[in-house]
Amino acid sequence: MDITIHSSFLPHTDPEASLTFYRDVLGFEVRLDVGYEDMRWITVGPAGQPDTAIVLHPPGVGYDISDDEKQTLLELIAKGSYFGVNLATDDLDATFAQVEAAGADIVQEPIEQDYGVRDAAFRDPAGNLIRIQQKKEN
Repeated sequence: MDITIHSSFLPHTDPEASLTFYRDVLGFEVRLDVGYEDMRWITVGPAGQPDTAIVLHPPGVGYDISDDEKQTLLELIAKGSYFGVNLATDDLDATFAQVEAAGADIVQEPIEQDYGVRDAAFRDPAGNLIRIQQKKEN
């Protein structure tokens, strides 16, 4: 059996801000941008990796979510406590400098972690926690 991760989901609270962040700051490709009424689902992914994607979606969509529950979701997203993703790069310092220069909400500058990786953390425009780590040399 060969299972891969095809896509994961991160909520957005402002589709244009998230689109700009993932496309212009992180350099991701926009693969799909689908709208329905006032909602948008935007699929982005790293250039050269067509089998890996993140779907940016409106939070709390559906009839089984109450207004109170949706508000709770929005508060958790804003804190970075609801969703997150770990990315990797060949040059953590250069990537971090680019993200910082773009005005991202920095959570952690690049550091060596006790668990064996060097990483940094920031939030996307919705508040999702994005960790990015230095790829290990082979």
